Amino acid sequence: MMKTWFITGGTPGGFGMAFADAALEAGDRVALTARRPEELDTWAKPHGDKVLTLRLDVTDTRQIHQAVAAAEARFGGIDVLVNNAGRGWYGSVEGMDDAAVRNLFELNFFAVLAVTRAVLPGMRARRGGRIVNVSSVAGLRGVPGFGYYTAAKHAIEGMTDVLRQEVAPLGIKVLAVQPGAFRTRAYAGFAHEPVRESIEDYRPLLDGVRTTMIEQDGNQPGDPIAGARAVIAAINRPDPPHRLVLGSAGYDAVIGELHTKLTEISAHEDISRSVDFPPSRPD
Repeated sequence: MMKTWFITGGTPGGFGMAFADAALEAGDRVALTARRPEELDTWAKPHGDKVLTLRLDVTDTRQIHQAVAAAEARFGGIDVLVNNAGRGWYGSVEGMDDAAVRNLFELNFFAVLAVTRAVLPGMRARRGGRIVNVSSVAGLRGVPGFGYYTAAKHAIEGMTDVLRQEVAPLGIKVLAVQPGAFRTRAYAGFAHEPVRESIEDYRPLLDGVRTTMIEQDGNQPGDPIAGARAVIAAINRPDPPHRLVLGSAGYDAVIGELHTKLTEISAHEDISRSVDFPPSRPD
């Protein structure tokens, strides 16, 4: 059956467009959103009425509801939501500007909540749907220099785990996707963004982060189209996974992190268990 996708963050050359191309390849319809939808005109034209491009700043609640309503009016409902819009700021936990921290969470966490809550009523009414929250390998492990991006993606992971349980009885499936380094335009901006750090002690770390991002731009190992196809294959399974790490390096990093955490927690099991009240004894 043909599905309708609602995808945020439709920047040309990004993961959002890769999801859109993969969905169209599978015979589905797509509502692709972007802050500047005119940039999508050339891409959209060959697909005719199977594509709807919409203006959407995901931090604007009014625009979110307008875009969701437009997609539902055009296609009759939304079957798959992909919360893809987001970006990473870098800076130290101590030194990052307060306004930048709040802007980061508005885009990477609160906007995801707002879009999800706008789409869910239609899915609940139809008793079915799929939600794909694009997290990051940073959602499962800490990345120095990206402390607040890491925190926002950890928040996405926690919210997604609970949402999955709450909507399962309603026929809605929820998947968290953790991409590693993919060859999108996500790293392109680092060359034009100087390090803004108020505390000199952290500048060497952040200079190194910026240099690495610039060097990796265009050389990331992940193929966005292959990643999008993998997600489609996963959500079409009768029993789809709860989370899906994309990319070999990302997979290795996450597995290593989880093993390290399990080893550390297990090593202190005696302390963990020592704080309970003694078990009650029968009289």
